[in-house]
Amino acid sequence: MVSFASRAAGQKAAISADFEHELAREVLRTELMRVKALIVTGCVMILFITAMYLVAPSVVDRVWHGTSGLIEVYGLLIGFVLFEVWVQSQIRRNLRLDRDVPVVRRYIGTLIETSLPTVILVLEIRSMGAIPALGFAVPLVYFIFIILSTLRLDFWLSAFTGFVAAAQLLAVALYFDPVSGAGEPQAYFHAVRSCIILICGVLAGSVGAQLRRQFAASIAAATARDRVTNLFGQHVSPQVVERLMAEGTSAGGDIRRVAVMFVDFRGFTAGARSRSPQDVVDRLDGAFAVLVDILDRHGGIVNKFLGDGFLALFGAPLAAADAAHRAVAAGREMLAAMDRINAQSSWPLRIGIGIHFGEVVAGNIGSPRRKEYTVIGDTVNFASRLEALNKDFGSQLLISESVRDALGDDGEDAVALGEVEVRGYERPMAVFQLG
Repeated sequence: MVSFASRAAGQKAAISADFEHELAREVLRTELMRVKALIVTGCVMILFITAMYLVAPSVVDRVWHGTSGLIEVYGLLIGFVLFEVWVQSQIRRNLRLDRDVPVVRRYIGTLIETSLPTVILVLEIRSMGAIPALGFAVPLVYFIFIILSTLRLDFWLSAFTGFVAAAQLLAVALYFDPVSGAGEPQAYFHAVRSCIILICGVLAGSVGAQLRRQFAASIAAATARDRVTNLFGQHVSPQVVERLMAEGTSAGGDIRRVAVMFVDFRGFTAGARSRSPQDVVDRLDGAFAVLVDILDRHGGIVNKFLGDGFLALFGAPLAAADAAHRAVAAGREMLAAMDRINAQSSWPLRIGIGIHFGEVVAGNIGSPRRKEYTVIGDTVNFASRLEALNKDFGSQLLISESVRDALGDDGEDAVALGEVEVRGYERPMAVFQLG
């Protein structure tokens, strides 16, 4: 099976086993469509011949010279339909078992299928003669198999279909009709017709190969998106996903300067006691939807949901020179948004926000089977402590001294709360409040 490499930042990524597996399944699904189309085609041909026999038996008699030839054609078509039903069952079985169809079996199936028009053509030559039969509709049936071979998404299988059809038609024509009634050789006529059939097989293979490449590209993109989602969660905006797919992320830990934001709903547990679980979930989901949308607009991501709160990052995994500005702007907008939501709700919610700016170790951490992008370091711990201090000060948005310094003139409204004792730290830390 052809392999395709998925994109990564500035380097070639290894071919994913999941990608190969999904591509093989997609090929089996298109193969199943092809088999279904052949089954329907066979049934339609049976119904058409039956209708002709019932409506115009004289035509059938002129074509097949009695019912014996018609019965043979019936038998062939019924056997063909039953064969395709068996092929369909095998493909479904392989899909259930997550297994591909062997290449040899595909070629054998192609040979059997494409030989059907040849056998019917030989029967018609015996009934109506070589010239009428070769000029009748049966040689055109080869094109049905060639067109549907496109759904195999395999250039060589389609080319093989065209080759089998061309070779068999040419062999039958030259054997039964070596010269015309006037004695002129027919080899060139039959050869040109067979060449056209072969060219159609090659063209069908080219179309199938192009479809396969498009399927592969789609699956590769979906695989890359799944990888990003597995690392960063479903709460990453589509714009961030696209940039992460284009730029890639570090597999190991690296040092980054980021703005870390902790958000928590104050008094949420107490309010949840008097409400149904569904009401609690609906209220929390509605608030989260608004807050996460604000994060998206300011270039932040939710790194973790923490019950009735979350940890957000600015400057990781995508670098941002103005990470602190973005975080504070997002925090201010969150407070304004919650005021609007509370004005329309019977259950007002108050949030606390803590923002710190500094260095962290960022990378994909976890087991070989399941990794998650996360940040570790004192910057994260202090941001969490800042958010918790909102309880002590009755505030909603606290920032560290490093954030205040990074804001410059944009932080003129910051109110200094002095050197504050922070749990887990030996010396007092400067804390600022934003309203």
